[in-house]
Amino acid sequence: MIPTNLIQEFKNFSKLSDGELILHNDTIVWHLHLVRGKLLYAIDKIHPVRRWHRALKHQCPNWNWSVDCSELLDNQSWQSQLLTQGFSQKQLSLIQAKLVIRNIVQECLFELSNCTDWNSDWKPSQKTTSVFYQTVALSSKEIQTLLNNTVQMEQKWQATGLDHLSPTLAPTLRQGADPQLLPVSDSYLNGQFTLWDIALQLHQSVAEVTRSLIPFVEKGILQFQEVSDLPVPTVKQATATNPPPLETTAIKSTEKQPVIACIEDSPVLAHTLKKILMPAGYQVLIIPEPMHGFSQLIEHKPDLILLDLHLPNADGYSICKFLRETPVFKKTPIIILTARNTQLDRFRAIQSGATEFLAKPPQPQELLQMVQKYLTCLVKV
Repeated sequence: MIPTNLIQEFKNFSKLSDGELILHNDTIVWHLHLVRGKLLYAIDKIHPVRRWHRALKHQCPNWNWSVDCSELLDNQSWQSQLLTQGFSQKQLSLIQAKLVIRNIVQECLFELSNCTDWNSDWKPSQKTTSVFYQTVALSSKEIQTLLNNTVQMEQKWQATGLDHLSPTLAPTLRQGADPQLLPVSDSYLNGQFTLWDIALQLHQSVAEVTRSLIPFVEKGILQFQEVSDLPVPTVKQATATNPPPLETTAIKSTEKQPVIACIEDSPVLAHTLKKILMPAGYQVLIIPEPMHGFSQLIEHKPDLILLDLHLPNADGYSICKFLRETPVFKKTPIIILTARNTQLDRFRAIQSGATEFLAKPPQPQELLQMVQKYLTCLVKV
């Protein structure tokens, strides 16, 4: 089971701010990077690159992330830098970035669950953390979900008598052994793929893969051995001429006019909204495709959001719910725009976290009154 001291460490996250929690004993060292008391990343010294590679292959297989390594600086975490680059270059959506972190932390928790008797050190950071990191970092609720998953993974692992093994080991076919009856292709049994790697390739749990190989280990056909990590991405020396690191750059709005984001794919309606709002003194940010527009939302931090329910490749209710669960937009007024003005639509909108519901096409006076109402309430709060 997960050691009590590990659970307690995670419960204490909310008491911490920005910094690094280091867990260590005589054999291992884990670095847990925190942002505003939330978990941004977990790193060990065994396979940090393999872990990153697996998470990206699972969540964003088309991103050739190694190409972006030439701009990495050696005075920062390369993982955090790549997350920022992937997001800013639209290789990763906000959701994908969070899922990458979840994948990595899930593996780390499973391996950490077998470690006991460690010491912990806290290194606070004085750097200003970007809104992007604050958004994708894992909350206490998300960490609890991963801890529950870890318990289930550990139960499966123990039920098949695998306590003495680690998923970081690589199964290797002994020389001269016949691979015909093996449950796994011998191309994965050359000592270059860990049990984690093979499980991802086969779309199976790591416990299932390992259990299927045990009989062949007992027969002397296979053996488990340690394998080295993949090469660390190349980084360059930070110099005085380098721009400020992305992770330490705070996003601040210097504009005096309120910013209203319109998540709307119709050019006609988007033009109509601009004609109504801009003469009234509002800045208008049009986002036709929400999955690729989160970076703009985070950059501009709008004072109010107008959200269409029917969007390409996205469900407006889900987008609303996701925005509400994102700390940056937790209190931002979100007004739903839709032609379907039924009681059920209104109920679903409110359940998703919407502030108000407005039928489209909106009447100018009604829209302006509603916008002014919620922006005024926001100022008072």
